[in-house]
Amino acid sequence: MRTVLILGAGFGGLELATCLSGARADDLRIVVIDRNDSFTFGFAKLDILFRDVAPEAVRVPYARLAHPRVEFRQEEVTEIDPRTRRVRTDRAEYEPDILVIALGADYDPGATPGFTEDGYEYYSMDGALRLRDRLGGFDGGDVVLAILGVPFKCPPAPYEGAMLLHETLTRRGVGDRTRIQVLTPMDSPIPVSPDTSEAIVEALTGRGIGYAPGRQVHALDPGRHVASTRNGDLPYDLFIGIPRHRVPAVVAASGLTEGGTDGWIAVDPHTLRTPYPGVYAIGDCADAPVPRAGVFAEDAARTAAAAIEAELRGTAPSQRYSGRGACHIEFGDGLVGKVDADFLSGPAPVAPFTAPSQELAREKAAAAEARLRRWFTG
Repeated sequence: MRTVLILGAGFGGLELATCLSGARADDLRIVVIDRNDSFTFGFAKLDILFRDVAPEAVRVPYARLAHPRVEFRQEEVTEIDPRTRRVRTDRAEYEPDILVIALGADYDPGATPGFTEDGYEYYSMDGALRLRDRLGGFDGGDVVLAILGVPFKCPPAPYEGAMLLHETLTRRGVGDRTRIQVLTPMDSPIPVSPDTSEAIVEALTGRGIGYAPGRQVHALDPGRHVASTRNGDLPYDLFIGIPRHRVPAVVAASGLTEGGTDGWIAVDPHTLRTPYPGVYAIGDCADAPVPRAGVFAEDAARTAAAAIEAELRGTAPSQRYSGRGACHIEFGDGLVGKVDADFLSGPAPVAPFTAPSQELAREKAAAAEARLRRWFTG
């Protein structure tokens, strides 16, 4: 019996397990490990924050994973040795034939001085709930929403947050007493897609939301409620940040990030293999030339599945990673836009934009339901 061990059950891990469950191999065993007991779409945090959706309503228990040959274990990964493919958790030890790291990216709020003491975020479940409580008593003032480091998960999410925040405060009657500014160290919201960037900037401007590209927040002063930037200090009544991202500590300690850019796992961009035999990395933790987003982890999982099947058969991989993914973007008022990105298939990345509509809002919901049907049963 040959074993594939998948660390992490997000977009990448779930898609990989689903693909491999149908592999043409009678002696294949697939073990998926995650410290959580359930899966949640990243965009669900916006529903919790702005639409008063309960966390329990958006969690999908991993107990519903019932694919052939797939075993789920709720465990905390404590040690990874990529040279021997040995993995230790808080409950067991594993030595698989194939190891796949799909542990995503962790947040590092302490990397920005003052942010832990005086800032809010909505990228985590706890953060979204904490910010929702804060907004419940917000009576207007200066709001700064800042991207604190690059790369970060889901490039459109900061702008979705700004537009939905404006919609929420306007509905509550405090929009005219609120000034929202979005700060980013990037030159545009979605660099690979000028049309998408233009649509987002126009949407921000139309709502009176300030937009400051190329402006990095270096620290907060909790006593004065001031954000420090190279262009001067910026006062705020509410500071919302997209925290800096980093690989999980267990990955950093494993040596897998050697040779990767800025502390991410080095991979072959065509196969997602690491420099270690039988070890792959997919999704947000991997140094692949694509944004950090679930749709790209999903595409990477399909490529890795083909490469793993080929490796188990002793043949060459049948496909190369294309870096494709369709991202839906919330514009508020029930409207959703879409950008279809293809980073690696052609000579240059392409990412056409489709204007916001209610039809795309329905498409987004249908795509989420289709994924849940594919990944989970029961």
